[in-house]
Amino acid sequence: MKHATTRLIFSYWDSLRGERAAPERGEIAPGEIRHGLADAFILELTADRTAHFRLAGTRICAFFTRELKGKDFASLWDVAEIGDAQRCIDTVLEETVGVVAGVVGSTELGSTVDFEMLLLPLRHRGRPHERILGALSPAQVPLWIGHQPLHRLSLTTLRVLSRPPSGADVEVSRAAISPAERRRRFIVYSGGRAERHTMG
Repeated sequence: MKHATTRLIFSYWDSLRGERAAPERGEIAPGEIRHGLADAFILELTADRTAHFRLAGTRICAFFTRELKGKDFASLWDVAEIGDAQRCIDTVLEETVGVVAGVVGSTELGSTVDFEMLLLPLRHRGRPHERILGALSPAQVPLWIGHQPLHRLSLTTLRVLSRPPSGADVEVSRAAISPAERRRRFIVYSGGRAERHTMG
């Protein structure tokens, strides 16, 4: 994890879960992660796993120049990337693990910004698969924030955080995977060895 906000939110989430796979949504105290709240969000999942923003930090909303509460998570992504974004959600829910991804945001005028995205599972009133704690942290804050809305997001790299957390989780560049394969697989580093998983 490269960004301070990503590390802050992950460390806080990890401290709350203890020996559990995921902490409860009700355990999250915003004041404990106040320095990362501008880049943080919570997703609410419907029965068909459609993700909507329950909460979204002020800087994230500034990048899109609109309030994101209630908006569909998939609507932020390039059409060709929606499937990959949904597979990130499915991985977090099915494996009860965290996901860290490199993301590029683009405006219609051609400006771009690099982000680090974090997705972490939460339980809600004892039920899994209903909430995700996340962050979308920019590598640098551009001068045009709030003036040029981001038009789309695209994935560049993906890491799946093993359980228990390991500093040796594997980063996979999407450019290194053939187009036919890159929508079907990712690598999880678990217990000292890499395991291939299909996404399809």
